[in-house]
Amino acid sequence: MYYLNTNAQIILFQDTLNSEIYVDKSMLIEKISPMIRTNSKYICITRPRRFGKTVNANMLGAYYTKGYDTHTLFAKLKIAGSKDFESHINRYNVIHIDFSSMPDFCDQYHVYIKSIVRKLQEDLLETYPALAGREFTGVSEMLQATGDSFIFILDEWDSIFYENYIASEDKIHFMKFLKALLKDKPYVDLAYMTGVLPIAKYSSGSELNVFWEYNFMNDRTFEEQFGLTEDEVRELCGRYQNISYEDLEWWYDGYRMGDGRHLFNPLSVNRALTDGHCQNYWTETGPMNEVADCVEHNVDEVREDIVRMVSGLPVEADLTGYSVIEQEMNSRDEILSAMVVYGFLLYHDGFLSIPNHELMEKYQGVLARESMGAVKQIVDSSKEMLAATLAADANKVAAVLESVHDREIPFLEYNDENALSCVITLCYLYARRDYRVEREAKSGKGYCDFIFLPKKCGKPAIILELKVDDTADNAIRQIKQKNYMQRTEEYKEVLLVGISYSRKEKKHQCLIERLSEGD
Repeated sequence: MYYLNTNAQIILFQDTLNSEIYVDKSMLIEKISPMIRTNSKYICITRPRRFGKTVNANMLGAYYTKGYDTHTLFAKLKIAGSKDFESHINRYNVIHIDFSSMPDFCDQYHVYIKSIVRKLQEDLLETYPALAGREFTGVSEMLQATGDSFIFILDEWDSIFYENYIASEDKIHFMKFLKALLKDKPYVDLAYMTGVLPIAKYSSGSELNVFWEYNFMNDRTFEEQFGLTEDEVRELCGRYQNISYEDLEWWYDGYRMGDGRHLFNPLSVNRALTDGHCQNYWTETGPMNEVADCVEHNVDEVREDIVRMVSGLPVEADLTGYSVIEQEMNSRDEILSAMVVYGFLLYHDGFLSIPNHELMEKYQGVLARESMGAVKQIVDSSKEMLAATLAADANKVAAVLESVHDREIPFLEYNDENALSCVITLCYLYARRDYRVEREAKSGKGYCDFIFLPKKCGKPAIILELKVDDTADNAIRQIKQKNYMQRTEEYKEVLLVGISYSRKEKKHQCLIERLSEGD
């Protein structure tokens, strides 16, 4: 058997349960079961890569299948305490297809789809021998002829769309195949699909309009089941104690549920706790370069948006009608919405931002690419800027800023302190290799514009305050009066940096004051 009532999902889910780090998401079952044999039985969950879609799909297959008794598998999970636990466990025929699994050396769509159809037909003939010798025009007719009903769990439905050999007509054919298999069929108890791309955008309007799609921007039903909540991460930190919650929050937090609660990247948290240190994990597993290419080559507005977000400034956008059509992202909204779909941006309450440090490092790399033109030239000068700051060479810092301002990049014109913040971010981008840079950081009696906390011993902390149409001296005075140094008390040396810009004189001024332990 290939797809029908197999033990593959049981084995895979058991492997998950055997893992050292496992977070119980079995209450997803309690949300799914009431949808069986209702108008809500067509469910499509779209999430970024590695957000638990396949683990949950395996769990559902293992729970519902009548092919095996899986009570012991779920006995210690939360779902076992549900009043309807016994009503649904091992009660259904389950057809579970992982669409990311392809024939060896597959390089043509028809080879791929014929393999799926053949396996379905062989499963049905083996389970229902009475079908042998009868003629059917398609798999749907065979399914109906069984007289039974089925739960369909279709994982990674969009996998084939990423293959270079798939043409537009192949995608149309695939959507029609899914329609013929699922839409308005009496044998469907439940159709549960997962993927990254929104299925509605690949349907011409009728193929799969029966599906209720739950995506990263509209899901208030299943959001806790995909990703790790703050409480779950805190519990894991208490259990393993090799990484602090604050470090995991800095690196991997940044997504939000509908009520504003935090959601962490599950892959990265798992790997960090397993390895005992934080680094880039998730961003190395998918199409970050493709999105970066869109940022660089398609729309100037998007480059401006990315600079602002790297600077810590949220960007307003209306992505309620988002689309990722044919992965040809040409307009600003298409590109930004694609980044949200892929998990590279957070979209919450009408604003976009970079979710966490793991992703921030990737966007910093994008700004340093050759195709970023003038922006890259500014980034190239950031090593010189940091060196001048550490040497307390205020005149050199002001000169670098003058040079950047003279480039006359439109979106970096100084209309307010936010524009100056963007320039500062670019000019100090190199510093992020050695420093944890926070903007609008809470410290003392207020929020300082920038605080640079060393990642390693031996480097001074830096507190940087900005002023427009004011003086650098007043910036330094504000740092002291509001005790912004409170966050840097553990460091032996701290640099207070005041930077001002006069719109009338079109000049920068910088003052740097060095404080040593005991001052």
